[in-house]
Amino acid sequence: MTVENTAARKPRRSSKRVSAAKKPTGSEPQLVQLLTPEGERVTHPDYDRHVADLGPEDLRGLYRDMVLTRRFDAEATALQRQGELGLWASLLGQEAAQIGSGRALRDDDYVFPTYREHGVAWCRDVDPTNLLGMFRGVNHGGWDPGSNNFHLYTIVIGSQALHATGYAMGVAKDGADSAVIAYFGDGASSQGDVAESFTFSAVYNAPVVFFCQNNQWAISEPTERQTRVPLYQRAQGYGFPGVRVDGNDVLACLAVTRSALERARRGEGPTLVEAFTYRMGAHTTSDDPTRYRHDEERAAWEAKDPILRLRKYLADQGHADEAFFTGLETESDALAKRVREAVRAMPDPDDMAMFEHVYADGHALVDEERAQFAAYQASFGTEPDSSSAAGAEEGK
Repeated sequence: MTVENTAARKPRRSSKRVSAAKKPTGSEPQLVQLLTPEGERVTHPDYDRHVADLGPEDLRGLYRDMVLTRRFDAEATALQRQGELGLWASLLGQEAAQIGSGRALRDDDYVFPTYREHGVAWCRDVDPTNLLGMFRGVNHGGWDPGSNNFHLYTIVIGSQALHATGYAMGVAKDGADSAVIAYFGDGASSQGDVAESFTFSAVYNAPVVFFCQNNQWAISEPTERQTRVPLYQRAQGYGFPGVRVDGNDVLACLAVTRSALERARRGEGPTLVEAFTYRMGAHTTSDDPTRYRHDEERAAWEAKDPILRLRKYLADQGHADEAFFTGLETESDALAKRVREAVRAMPDPDDMAMFEHVYADGHALVDEERAQFAAYQASFGTEPDSSSAAGAEEGK
């Protein structure tokens, strides 16, 4: 089975096409779409211009991004099952939302992710192996946020929306023309931190894009139990626009995010983007989605697989041949091998490192706790390394 088909065992093609410029009827939300599940390109009057510059090479690049991200994600899941990682949060099925929005960013834009934005990290040139240290328990994040304008993963649900809003307010006060993007899920939209960030960003006209990946399940809680209206409509109450995009359509996600970022850079304030997608796997590797979801639901979404639809479009348009797809398989195998080797080679953390960088100038209580822990470790016949011992001695 090829890597791009790992999420689609037996995809069922849907004969029902969603119009790209479809108007809502009743309570049905409008959905921006440029590439149908059948791999057909459709037009949209407001967003076509935002992808007009994409040529065959760019389209192949988006496909490559999604395939390699999915392969990395599958390898990380396997490593957790083998006991090499303590936990893993899969992005399976959400590749288009992340790659499309990630490729819309400029280098000087700043990203505040949750703990599932592996595809966005890929777009920001964060080495995939650096994402795994935290899940292995050897560090708190393996990259410098300032190097790629990609903040460390945030485990606390929704707090990164406030961080992004504050950062965006600072960007505006500095007079820069860059933008900020905050990623969160449908579950996080119920958090007070997200509501507060909407309020502050609207009042201060902050250049921030709120990108909600609505994968329809906040662990075992479906979206309809969290909101009375489609999530993107919540923006209206705060005074800024919201838009719902087909989260399995990489072209539409790219176009909508580009539009929102451009609006922010022009000083027109925040935008809420709701990428309507589906979490194909478990919430994390500690979750069992079979306890609360039906197989029929997943099967219906497998037919909307973001990678398969772009592959069909590339093949139908003559933008990619079998040599391209075969070469990508070889590249994905090499990536998986590199990830496996890097994880298993990660050194265990220094036991005393937890006491470092707690306070900028040190603290007497931390010094006391460091010394106590060093003595506790020594009681097992395990001496800390010289630097840790020196730190413990200083704290006596």
